[in-house]
Amino acid sequence: MHSERFITGQKMLRQVDGKGGEAVVESLKDIAPDFARYLIEFPFGDIYSRPGLDLRSREVATVAALTALGNATPQLKVHISAALHVGLTQEEIIEVIMQMAVYAGFPAALNGLFAAKEVFAGR
Repeated sequence: MHSERFITGQKMLRQVDGKGGEAVVESLKDIAPDFARYLIEFPFGDIYSRPGLDLRSREVATVAALTALGNATPQLKVHISAALHVGLTQEEIIEVIMQMAVYAGFPAALNGLFAAKEVFAGR
């Protein structure tokens, strides 16, 4: 039996990520099923489902944050794909990543641009 948070999170995950997010969750089920559930309940059931920001804005913030971290390339790729899924253009995503050069440095922005290039090529 799944909690209301889980059900809300699954719906939101599909809206944001299509099948990409489900693949991440599925890949954790054999090693950390509780963590897979947490990934649905907290980020998507609690945070993404809040009013106040639309999904495009949430993905702009997420792509910016993951780019700035500079060490989250797999997650960045998932969220670049999600950003496209919720309506951002490739050009908008590139601008968000380039903006991060100012705050996170050129190496982080370069890593982000290469991640975006890979995601765009795979579409």
